[in-house]
Amino acid sequence: MTPHPGFHIEEFTTSELETINRYFTNADKPVFGIIGLPEVVKGALFARYSRSPKSVRRLFLDEFASGATIGIDAVAQHNDGSGPVGLDRAEELYDRVFTQYGDDSVAQLGGAHLAVEQASNILTKVLEWGRLASYLEQSTRYIFYDKKLGGRFRYHTPTELEGAGMVERYRSELDDAFATYSRVVGELVEYYEALHPKQDGDSDFVWKSTIRAKACDDARGLLPASTTSNVGIFASGQAYEALLLRMQAHPLDEVRWFGDQMLGELRKMIPSFMKRVDVPDRGGVWARYFTDVAESMTRLAAQLDVDPQPSPSVTLVEFDPDGERKVAAAALYSYTNLPDAQIRGIVSAMSGTEIDAIFDAYIGTRSNRRHKPGRGMEQTFYRFDVLCDYGIFRDLQRHRMLTLEWQQLSPDHGYVTPPSIEAVGATGAWDAAMEKSAALYHDVAMATSPVVAQYVVPFAQNIRFVMNLNAREAFHMLELRTQQGGHPDYRKVCQQMHTAIREVAGHHRIADAMVFVDHNEYDLARIETERRAASKRAAFGLEDPTVDHE
Repeated sequence: MTPHPGFHIEEFTTSELETINRYFTNADKPVFGIIGLPEVVKGALFARYSRSPKSVRRLFLDEFASGATIGIDAVAQHNDGSGPVGLDRAEELYDRVFTQYGDDSVAQLGGAHLAVEQASNILTKVLEWGRLASYLEQSTRYIFYDKKLGGRFRYHTPTELEGAGMVERYRSELDDAFATYSRVVGELVEYYEALHPKQDGDSDFVWKSTIRAKACDDARGLLPASTTSNVGIFASGQAYEALLLRMQAHPLDEVRWFGDQMLGELRKMIPSFMKRVDVPDRGGVWARYFTDVAESMTRLAAQLDVDPQPSPSVTLVEFDPDGERKVAAAALYSYTNLPDAQIRGIVSAMSGTEIDAIFDAYIGTRSNRRHKPGRGMEQTFYRFDVLCDYGIFRDLQRHRMLTLEWQQLSPDHGYVTPPSIEAVGATGAWDAAMEKSAALYHDVAMATSPVVAQYVVPFAQNIRFVMNLNAREAFHMLELRTQQGGHPDYRKVCQQMHTAIREVAGHHRIADAMVFVDHNEYDLARIETERRAASKRAAFGLEDPTVDHE
């Protein structure tokens, strides 16, 4: 397959290439596998990856390979499969069971780390849709996007624009958007440095990292959905197969192209699990099924032809009025020998005080947010309709242990403007960027399709999505996403969800048990998180790292 146009190819020295070729499946493509490394090294590499502007290969060379190759070599598997773990024998076993007997569960036993780089933010949401995988994405909170890569700002140019004759205009207007971002983020750094001077006892790293996160949080609304990111994935063969089938059926060229690249690299690492993906009467049939359903539903939805009604940013659409009693019954179930229906009958006749006692015992004393109640909390649910900016959606979308469906990105729902934008005198530039992107969106939609036009929509534009989650998952998400260091806008969404559980659903016992939901407001939210991290580094005798400014 010929290289996809528009990707920057990193340059490496001869000695660097020798190292890269030993531990990566290629040195010149944006999709590649990580091989021959201990799991702990791969995990640490991906963890560092999320907060660095570097590619994973450069990061490995600069921070992991240098001075550490002897230790890595001691446990690394040879790339030819002749290592001590018996790769060839494992492949024979998987081939026999998976191919001859069709046992899909076998595909859960083998996994692979895969890096997908220079992927648009439209593509990253496709990659991260599946529940049964682990993802680590480059964060817009810690990295400035004012630097170019290979002479261009970091955004994807869809090939669909070539036939429409819109590539030149698209690049010109997105270059302007990134130039505006570069100027505004610099002004915000100066603004927050003056507003929050460095405190005694804080290192330069702690202070500058906090200021950078604050500035990036506010400025990222100018970034278009075409902004590229790096994603680290660890998944089983089964999870990869499901992902690649979805990608084959996707209407965007970028998604299908990356799917082909991922399949090629995965076949170098877990070939037995990838045999069905592009077989016409297996994977081909599945992909056509997805495509046919999407086309049919699009036609039916278009026939509705009605305008959206005004709605609040967070709406509790559906809940179970008897949810708390069902939770109480489920909590008792595993501690008795009674049938479920009998327990429910007993609980339905209990007084409120008796239900309180069950909740008190089941929840216990929670000393931190990781002490979560048991699966009895999964017996009641909440369905929320949420309207917030795309940047916040990107953060909340990562909660995959729930049902989350989102609508296409467009400028139809308006946009948000952080108060700091007015404070630095950038409101005019912000509004102009939103209006200009909206005009480009409609022209691209007319020339290609609304699906392709999503690439030009800035993060500040609102998107509508639904979250259907049980109470146990609500504990996890709401307590995590309202922590002091979280983005103020997703903190606000989750605070409203928590309030709705108590006041709209009337589930005060469940809401009150979420003792680590934080409804306070903070000026410099990240500072305490950075201070704690600095204290941990000091405890281990480690120095603060330098701040990445790229």
